[in-house]
Amino acid sequence: MKVFKFGGASVKDAEGIKNVYDVLQKVGHEDVLLVISAMGKTTNAFEVVIKNYFDKSAELQSSIQDIKKYHNQILLELFEDESHDVFTAVSKIFSDLEGFLKNSKASNYNFVYDQVVSLGEVLSTTIVSHYFNFLGLKNTWVDVRELIKTDNTYRDAVVNWEATQKNISKNVKKKHLNITQGFLGSDDNNFTTTLGREGSDYTAAIFAYCLNAESVTIWKDVPGVLNADPRYFENAVLLNQISYREAIELAFYGATVIHPKTLQPLQRKEIPLFVKSFINPLLPGTSVSKGADLEPHTNCFIVKKNQLLISLSSLDFSFIMEENISEIFALLHKYRMKVSLIQNSAISFSVCVDDKFGNFAELKTLLSKKFKVTYNDNVSLYTIRHFNENSAETVTKNRDVLVRQVSRETMQIVT
Repeated sequence: MKVFKFGGASVKDAEGIKNVYDVLQKVGHEDVLLVISAMGKTTNAFEVVIKNYFDKSAELQSSIQDIKKYHNQILLELFEDESHDVFTAVSKIFSDLEGFLKNSKASNYNFVYDQVVSLGEVLSTTIVSHYFNFLGLKNTWVDVRELIKTDNTYRDAVVNWEATQKNISKNVKKKHLNITQGFLGSDDNNFTTTLGREGSDYTAAIFAYCLNAESVTIWKDVPGVLNADPRYFENAVLLNQISYREAIELAFYGATVIHPKTLQPLQRKEIPLFVKSFINPLLPGTSVSKGADLEPHTNCFIVKKNQLLISLSSLDFSFIMEENISEIFALLHKYRMKVSLIQNSAISFSVCVDDKFGNFAELKTLLSKKFKVTYNDNVSLYTIRHFNENSAETVTKNRDVLVRQVSRETMQIVT
């Protein structure tokens, strides 16, 4: 089988969904499993719903209505007759949402988040599946929550590979077009879990691994993987070929084109990954596979905004030794801080982290009992793979450099 993944930008409106249909007509759709994200900014809109739910805001119903209107407008543009079954199916999804919010006694934010935000993918795939059937492109809607099993780490769940492999092998029809949701799974109690933001790429890799797929293609609004984000860097260059190793390095440092967890299962079975344009689907795009690290060989720039630079020093000017560092990392792990850079000296230790879950205030209180804690918030972390002095100048010009760290292939700069 082939696995195709379409993100939110590709299905953000009726024209986008029509274009996905056209892409499949051009590149083929037999023996394909389609992984689809929530439409447009739907995930963000559901996050507003969750906030209003916990704040007991009077805006709760209006925030739900905004999502209803958005999806209903797409339905009206795709289907000629409002009596089509899809209208009933979408209405039921919203009824289930309102029932959950009305009856739930859950106080765990991450649990509620996964039960609510997951409906974005359920909505998008329900609409796309019905539309393709409406056009005569027969397909099977697959509930990924019945196939991908995880632990109960809500918002960042860990896959149970053995159970997932068994479910996918047994239930996915080959020689057929299957449509399923990205980003989602379920725990042992069948509560919905999510695999982390942008986890739909990972979903595609999970299916590819379990199905021994021929390839995975991620369809995006860019021609492939670029050596830099064109929003922040001029003259970005298309990379024709990247090795698994290089792509894993880029993803680890924060490159957003490919999700960090996506590449390892593909590499294990040497399943090639293609990143292509849904605007120009017949262009070759970028291939990620075994082979040359980079083609062409050039500097690669990655930027992570809104990071937190934490610096610790001992209160009595004693050395920061292995036991201190071990304790610090245990706390960083406990408070779910993703560490992107580490720098230490005899009496100080600094880390650049992503406070994704808003836990820094609590962590700082604990750290302050043993260390002097200073920090800079809202910093940017730039990573340059295959750097030279000119590439470093591109990053540091007109910026205050807080940390610079260099290894053989990689330079990291916090500004």
